[in-house]
Amino acid sequence: MELFPTSLRLVLERMPAFARESLEEIRLRENRPLEISYGSRYAFVREDGTLTEQHKEAFVPGRELSRAMLERVTNHSIYAAEEELRRGYITVSGGHRIGLAGRTVLDKGLVSHLRDIAGFNVRIARARIGFGAQVLPGLLDFKARTIRHTLIVSPPQQGKTTLIRDLARCLSSGEWNHPAAQDWDSRKVGVVDERSEIAASERGVPTFDLGPRCDVLDACPKAEGITMMLRSLSPEIIVVDEIGRPEDADAINEAIHAGVRVLATAHAKDIADVFSRPVLAKLAADGVFGAYVFLSRSGKKVEHRIVTAEEAMQESSRRYSRTIGATPRDAPWESNYANVKSPSSSSVEVTVKSRPMPVIRSPDARGASGDDDA
Repeated sequence: MELFPTSLRLVLERMPAFARESLEEIRLRENRPLEISYGSRYAFVREDGTLTEQHKEAFVPGRELSRAMLERVTNHSIYAAEEELRRGYITVSGGHRIGLAGRTVLDKGLVSHLRDIAGFNVRIARARIGFGAQVLPGLLDFKARTIRHTLIVSPPQQGKTTLIRDLARCLSSGEWNHPAAQDWDSRKVGVVDERSEIAASERGVPTFDLGPRCDVLDACPKAEGITMMLRSLSPEIIVVDEIGRPEDADAINEAIHAGVRVLATAHAKDIADVFSRPVLAKLAADGVFGAYVFLSRSGKKVEHRIVTAEEAMQESSRRYSRTIGATPRDAPWESNYANVKSPSSSSVEVTVKSRPMPVIRSPDARGASGDDDA
C-alpha cells in the first residue's frame, strides 16, 4: 500500500475485507474510474471504499495523482527505470508487477521508452505454498528421477507464474509428492526471472521461498539467462516464464542438449493455440516438451490437465470448430470445456483443427522505419 499516494491509499484501505484478501489487480487510469479485480470478478471503487458496478459512481484519479504514482513506483528516478519503462512495466518489492500505459516513443521503429504515462495496472503477487503438489507427480520422469521437459500453458492471469514458482520450490526441496519418489534427491534449480516475478528478488536475494537449492538470475532476459546458467551455475533444471521468442527456443534447445531439464510457461489456451504460435509450434513439433500442463480458473479454483507429448500431437491432428481467443474467466465452467463430462473428470477430450505448420521466420532486428516519436 505504501506505493500509492495518500489520497488513493485511503480509498483502497476502506475497501471491504473480502475484496482486499482476494485482490489481484488495481487499475489506476487518469481521469477514469478506479477499478479492481478480485477472484473472477471486477468492480469500481467509490471514494468511501465501497464497491460498485456503476463506473460513474467511482473515484476518479486526476493528473496529479498519476504523477505522484509514477514518482513512487520509479522511486523518484524515472531515468533509473528507463529500461523497465521501455518494456512497459516496473516490478517492485514483493514481486508485484505494475503495467504501464501511455505514449510510446520510437527509435528506428522500435519502442525506446514510454512517456505521458496515464495508466497503471498493479498486479498482486502471492506465493501459494503447496500449489504444485498435485501437479508435480504427473510430470515425473521415473527413469531419470527428475521431471520431464514441461510447458505450462494458459491465458493470462490463470496461475502460471504462481504454479511455476511452487514447482521450483518443490524440486529444489525434494518434495516430489509421489510414493515412488520418496528416496529421490532434490535437484539444483536455476530460475531465469526476467520480470522479477518468480522470486521477487531484492538485491539479488529471493523474497519468495524457492527452496534450498535454487539460484536466480534476476531481471535477466530469458535467452541470455539460460546460456549464463549453463556456463556457470550447473543447473539440473532451468525454470523460465512466458517463452515465445525465437531466441528463447534456441536457448531451450541448447539447454536440453546439455542434459538439463526445462520447466517453462507460455500464453495459450489449448493445444490449438500452442500449434498456432510459430515458436511454440516448432518446439512442440520437435518433441522438446514431454508434458504440457493446461490451466483454467474459476474464482479461486484452478483446474489443471496434464497432456503428454504423444497426446498433444494426436490432438493437434484432429479437427474441430472453435472460437478463436480465450474464454473470459467469469464465463460458466462448461463454456471453457464443452467436451468435459464433469469437473472431476481426469481425462479431457480436446480436438484441434488440422492446419499446415507455420513457417518460422526471423524478424528484422531493426524493425520497420517510422517517426522517432509516435
